[in-house]
Amino acid sequence: MLFHLSIAAHDPQHVAEVIAEFWGGQAYPFPPVTPGSWIALAGDDRATAIEVYPIGTVLREEDGDADAIGDHTEQTAFTATHAAIATTLSQDEVLAIAAREGWSAKYRKRGGAFGVIELWIEGRQMVELLTEEMQAEYLTAMSGDGYRAMLKAVAPA
Repeated sequence: MLFHLSIAAHDPQHVAEVIAEFWGGQAYPFPPVTPGSWIALAGDDRATAIEVYPIGTVLREEDGDADAIGDHTEQTAFTATHAAIATTLSQDEVLAIAAREGWSAKYRKRGGAFGVIELWIEGRQMVELLTEEMQAEYLTAMSGDGYRAMLKAVAPA
């Protein structure tokens, strides 16, 4: 199970607040890694969270018995890091929030098996949002049998 992940954004506070809105959760400052970071808390029974660092932040290992630290770099391009997150909002509500924020969002069917709303935070960071209906599709498709069937369906002949 996933407890948390981290992403970077130009406006960490705002991005954390919008992610928290999708969850019906809360956003708070998150100073442990680097100044200016925020965290979106889902408020669920697993304490699911997304940490949002200032754009350009990278995590680096520290020597000895010390926590990793966040360093600022000039890295601002796209990243392969993304998450699929659940929402209790409807597709129309998600798309309305995305439109309000000026973030691209569209419905996609992954592998012909489950739907997601592909959302591009600040035009550079993808998050897949799954409504309750999409979550049910995802759980079926990503079970062992479901995933094997999906692989077979998309395998080249």
